[in-house]
Amino acid sequence: MKTQIGIAGAGFAGAVIARELAETNRYEIHVYDERDHIAGNCHTTRDDDTGIMVHHYGPHIFNTSRQDVWEYVQRWSQFMPFTNRVKAVTAAGVFSLPVNLLTINQFFQKKLTPLEAESFIKELADNKIQEPQTFEEQALKFLGSALYKNFFYGYTKKQWGVEPTELPASILKRLPVRFNYDDNYYNQKYQGIPVEGYTKIVERILDHPNINVKLKSRLNPDDKKNFSHIFWSGPMDGYFQYKLGRLRYRTLKFERFVQDGDFQGNPVINYCEEHVPYTRITEHKHFAPWETHEKTVCFKEYSALCEEKDTPYYPLRLKNDLELLKQYVELAQSENNTTFIGRLGTYRYLDMHVVIGESLDLVRNYLGKENSQWPRFSQNPL
Repeated sequence: MKTQIGIAGAGFAGAVIARELAETNRYEIHVYDERDHIAGNCHTTRDDDTGIMVHHYGPHIFNTSRQDVWEYVQRWSQFMPFTNRVKAVTAAGVFSLPVNLLTINQFFQKKLTPLEAESFIKELADNKIQEPQTFEEQALKFLGSALYKNFFYGYTKKQWGVEPTELPASILKRLPVRFNYDDNYYNQKYQGIPVEGYTKIVERILDHPNINVKLKSRLNPDDKKNFSHIFWSGPMDGYFQYKLGRLRYRTLKFERFVQDGDFQGNPVINYCEEHVPYTRITEHKHFAPWETHEKTVCFKEYSALCEEKDTPYYPLRLKNDLELLKQYVELAQSENNTTFIGRLGTYRYLDMHVVIGESLDLVRNYLGKENSQWPRFSQNPL
């Protein structure tokens, strides 16, 4: 008889682990998801009215420098090359992001070379800040006040719902500044978008005789008695029925609109001014430039604090959240035969390539070991 495994969540974290276990032919895996679809927040479908591939929970551009992860996703679908070139609408005009040589020259109305631009930005930087502790200090130390106020202050305040002085410096470290004309938003070796969408990839990953998928169904912690091991990609605090309180997330609200032709001429345009209520507008047909569509589907994105019935997106991870997280991690460490995985299960902001990589690493490192030896987390949340 095959070993019974339960998995909460049919997103990439749960699907990859399910497939890796299924291919050993030693396990029977039962994947549960409360939603009526697979692929989690990467869910994509063709719009009925326009034929455009819509990313229902916000756009996803696959990018990674791990060759094994890139080869893994291509196993399930053809990927087309795609470079994410974001534009920013600011009080001073429209510019390219991330901040690059063109942005600097246009913003300051100069004609600087790479070396001149680097020296110029160093002169603008606040050198009194030695070790930045907050988002704002990080920005002022490396960009100076003008670029920070124009590109980051308002957008960050809208996105996170707090003053940038309350956010850790680590958030801004993910945003590159370039002293050349490279306007590729990502700094990864491989980038692309699947021709058939992300849901088709997850569907193929889960298509195995040893995998049973149950949608609109919930795997409860009490169900552990039915399985040798469970993998939990739902909220960590939800596993414990929020008995210590709720870990805070930001969520996104979407305002959809359809127009003829081309609305904004770019997949993503950020709106950096604080008085504009939405953070960005995404135009989804531009995520598939190899296709032609007469109409266009766009979404305005609004960031908000995640309430009980909202979809959680971004872990807030401020001081109080991290203190509560430590308590939940202690509870999780005492659980038997349970591994917490993915963005929600480990309360970390993770792009999908990281989720896939961690899931592959987890199975590769522990496959064949006794259930008691499997870790409580795919990666340490703290």
